[in-house]
Amino acid sequence: MTPGYRLLLCDLRSDQILDSLPIQGVSLDDYIGKTGRMTGTVPIPNAALAKRARYALVPGRTGVWVERGRDLWWGGILWTLSLASDSRGRLGAQVQVGGWASYLHRRYLYDTLVSEGVDQFDIVRQLVDYAQNARGGDIDITYDMHTSGIVRDRTYLRFDLPSVGSLLDDLAAVEDGFEWRIASYRDSNGSRVKRLQLGHPVLRSGASDIVLDHPGPVLSYTWPIDATTKANVWQSRGATINRNQAADSFPLMSPVLVDDDDLDAGWPRLDGSSDHTTVERQATLDAHARADWTAARTPVQIPEVEVLLGGAITPALLGSTIRLRIRDVWHPEVLDARYRVVGVSVTPPERGRPETAKLFLEVP
Repeated sequence: MTPGYRLLLCDLRSDQILDSLPIQGVSLDDYIGKTGRMTGTVPIPNAALAKRARYALVPGRTGVWVERGRDLWWGGILWTLSLASDSRGRLGAQVQVGGWASYLHRRYLYDTLVSEGVDQFDIVRQLVDYAQNARGGDIDITYDMHTSGIVRDRTYLRFDLPSVGSLLDDLAAVEDGFEWRIASYRDSNGSRVKRLQLGHPVLRSGASDIVLDHPGPVLSYTWPIDATTKANVWQSRGATINRNQAADSFPLMSPVLVDDDDLDAGWPRLDGSSDHTTVERQATLDAHARADWTAARTPVQIPEVEVLLGGAITPALLGSTIRLRIRDVWHPEVLDARYRVVGVSVTPPERGRPETAKLFLEVP
């Protein structure tokens, strides 16, 4: 029997439990490099449950932990609530919840912060501390103190009004950057934890590979190869700096980066560009350009494999390595390779359909 889902609803700031409610039609996902999302419907069969839901489901104020059976699988913030009634008068509260990282995208930098020769992980923690040290801003995001070994110079100006989340994304995306996410789990004492995880150059978890076969546990797969974003020639644009009012204003520009090996191999010239309008230092812009160019030179591949949920297949698989083996007419000699899981999307069981998960894979 498939375990049921329920919501633990808490005050976002104190994490004190307000209520625990059942939920139907759950759909949840979690990613590395992208904020996860959960949707579902809390059934409202009577006045008593309606009263409880009105008290506990407060968009923007309620923290949500998702339990599947006895396991804590996911956490985030209730942002949207939509009360819906069907033709039979049955009520349901439809909820949309963003992962904890969505909070950092709702917090803005109202002060200038300067870091010189600081490890990039320490800059991340400085930004998170800035968000949580403000009055009313602490939602108990925790972290450890390990470093990446990569130092940065950064000046974040209050005039730009950037969100903390966007600053973290920009810092992560620079050359020799990192990955970050906020994980949800119970610690050894059973306490609920929101943990900022940082990985350089990538986040990894799990000690041993999980083997998935098709035909076998892999029910289906999709293997897109997308060259629409490929570029072998690149230039990035930074901030417009004008210290002479009488002169024309021009933005900071990176050098034009050209992949000569790609062109020599017969690829057509494919141009690309990116904007980093808050970057005022040439070295920082050049590092962004090299990172963007590196990502664009190889056609993007994010395969998806659909598997039955349960056992080792949970949202905790993020960052783990799987060994995927596929034999079919496209792979007559068997594809046998290792891939890192960078996304998990859970689909609830439906009539005649089991509970499944899609795993989004990173191609080495």
